[in-house]
Amino acid sequence: MVRKAYILLVLLMTTFVGLSQVGNNRIEFQLEGTVRGKDNFVPISGVQVSTDKGSFTRTNALGEFKIRASVGDMLIIQGSELETVRHIIKSEENIDVLVEGYKSTADSDSKKLEVSSARRSVMRHQRFLDSANFYKKTDLEKSIDFVASSMELLGSSGNKRELSTSLRTLGEIYTFHGQYDLAITNFQDALAAQESNKTKILLGKTYVLNGNYENAIAILEPLVEVKNMVPYQRIDLLEALGDANKAMNKLKRAQDYFKEGLLIAKKNQISPKEIDLNSKIADVFAIEDKVVEAEGFYQNSLNLSRQVAPERLVKESEKVADFYNQKSRYEDEIQLRKQNLNELEQMRRPSRAIETKGVAKDTITSQRINYKIANAYIAQDKLDEAIPYLEKSIVEADMDDDLVVQKDATRKLSEVYRNKGEYNKALESYQDYVAVVDSLYVRKEEEISSAAQFNREIANTQNRISSLEQERELNQSKYSLAVTEQQLYEETSKRQKWIIYSLIFGIALMALTAYLYYRSNKQQKLANNLLALKSLRTQMNPHFIFNALNSVNNYIAKSDERSANRFLSEFSVLMRSVLENSEEDFIPLTKELELLELYVKLEHSRFSDKFDYEIDVDQQIDVDAFQIPPMLLQPYIENAIWHGLRYKEEKGLLKIELRQLTNDMVEIRIEDNGIGRKKSAELKTTNQRKQKSKGMGNIQKRIQILNNMYKNRVEVSISDLNEDKTGTKVSLKLKRQ
Repeated sequence: MVRKAYILLVLLMTTFVGLSQVGNNRIEFQLEGTVRGKDNFVPISGVQVSTDKGSFTRTNALGEFKIRASVGDMLIIQGSELETVRHIIKSEENIDVLVEGYKSTADSDSKKLEVSSARRSVMRHQRFLDSANFYKKTDLEKSIDFVASSMELLGSSGNKRELSTSLRTLGEIYTFHGQYDLAITNFQDALAAQESNKTKILLGKTYVLNGNYENAIAILEPLVEVKNMVPYQRIDLLEALGDANKAMNKLKRAQDYFKEGLLIAKKNQISPKEIDLNSKIADVFAIEDKVVEAEGFYQNSLNLSRQVAPERLVKESEKVADFYNQKSRYEDEIQLRKQNLNELEQMRRPSRAIETKGVAKDTITSQRINYKIANAYIAQDKLDEAIPYLEKSIVEADMDDDLVVQKDATRKLSEVYRNKGEYNKALESYQDYVAVVDSLYVRKEEEISSAAQFNREIANTQNRISSLEQERELNQSKYSLAVTEQQLYEETSKRQKWIIYSLIFGIALMALTAYLYYRSNKQQKLANNLLALKSLRTQMNPHFIFNALNSVNNYIAKSDERSANRFLSEFSVLMRSVLENSEEDFIPLTKELELLELYVKLEHSRFSDKFDYEIDVDQQIDVDAFQIPPMLLQPYIENAIWHGLRYKEEKGLLKIELRQLTNDMVEIRIEDNGIGRKKSAELKTTNQRKQKSKGMGNIQKRIQILNNMYKNRVEVSISDLNEDKTGTKVSLKLKRQ
């Protein structure tokens, strides 16, 4: 007697109802699904699955089936212990058939154990993912470990939906911590395991964050046609499309997407999204210079923020204040930022944001707001009003150990004092600025070291997860092969075809593994080179900085304020340019020559009795066509002045010459007729020799890394100028990019 069972067809998510499927055109695809017990998730094998167009198959030992079908076909599910169920196929989405009240009559004790084990496995898998989400914002390593543990539970017969969920969770974790490349890879793997609108939207949003706007639009735009999407998910989709189009300067399309999302948010009373979309629409109007419209939407975002939370109000108010700044409405900006300071004080929270591993600090702090208020006063030439806010910003930044704001505020304070003519205070502030810059350099080196360690830990964890996935796929392949071999006794004609497919799958898997390993090594090598460059990138010699400040002090002591002011102004221009170029691998050669000329001019003003200088650039050279690592020549010029010309009894000559060797190569010569390298080495102390060796060694390492990355663009040689070992010649050959 056939026992009735109630079948629940659960569609995971509706996706891709293509326009080509509308009408009389019939496009076939491979529909995948599973048949399992609803209460225990035990797979049911041997169930007949067919369509009204004649396709037929049976579920395997895992309860899985694959069948050729098209949208509009009727799917028919039959079994000896099941009531026949018919279902109209509406999309290409995978189908789960959950059988209510299913119990196997054979091996009942074994089935009970399987039921209990399967249930515990599903529950443990979800618990691991819940733990991963709990630690996502505070501990990246622990969060990833929980995801890895959830994947270990899947084993060889892991459900694809559960695997896709684990990979999607991992992608969300990497996105939160700014590891966008890893996030994209895991989202793609999740989609490969199972198609999901949620995963596609997350992948598209990560593409936007990573700057891959065309890829984002390509994966997100087809989802606009999907019906029955939940409101919050559709808002996310429209917002991501708006962000991508805005970044590509397609402002009209961006605004249309934002406005459509805003309508849905209003209809469903989703306040956070209403705030976001009002603000983003205002941003687009601001870019189009439509001030009235922009201000109206900004005001909407402020009004909504007041109803949500003080923190959100401050965030939106700062965006509006930045808008006022762009439009030179400084009084409105100052008034709004002062209100934000009051809001922060009333919230009674420290201005320093909560720091988590791998997560950047909050940029909305009282020291930053004070600094921006001061800048607004300075823009109006209200220097006296700006000074208290700069001083308060410096004090708060010092208390919060915010060296970046402290550096900027200290430098700005020095400039304000200089513009007011209070040169002693300007010098004192500038000396504080130099000290903060030195501390910031030390901090940056520590951060680079920590980032390198952090990236290594992430790489190790990701490799572990990749190994788990590869092992799972390999075990799945073996398991499928065993099931196939059992079926091949009945279908001998298909045996060779299945073996060939399995071999192709294995080869493809090995090729993919080799490619991923090669790509990972290549990316790691590039990351290591970039980190090494940041740590080796040379800056101005501290001796020059402090000696230059002493020169300013001497000018002031001699009441030569004009010379001190001129020297300090030129020196600040040089230092500002050095700091601006410190993060670049290459800068235009014209810019480098300007910096060198300014540097030599400053040194000559200090040692005018020791040397004269000449800078000779061949007028036929297209200098703008060449690029050079920033401040690469400065250490050689410094050596020429400090160790060659400074010890020469009579007045020496420093010559810098630029000439064309070939169409794609120029030579930069630095010649001095000083005492020479040999005699200079004899005059140096042990400590000075160590310093020189370390400094020149860093330059060589830097050139070596740059040549490895950019294919031998720089070549440097040093030789004696004269046969009697006096004078020094440095030859630097530079290739066109």
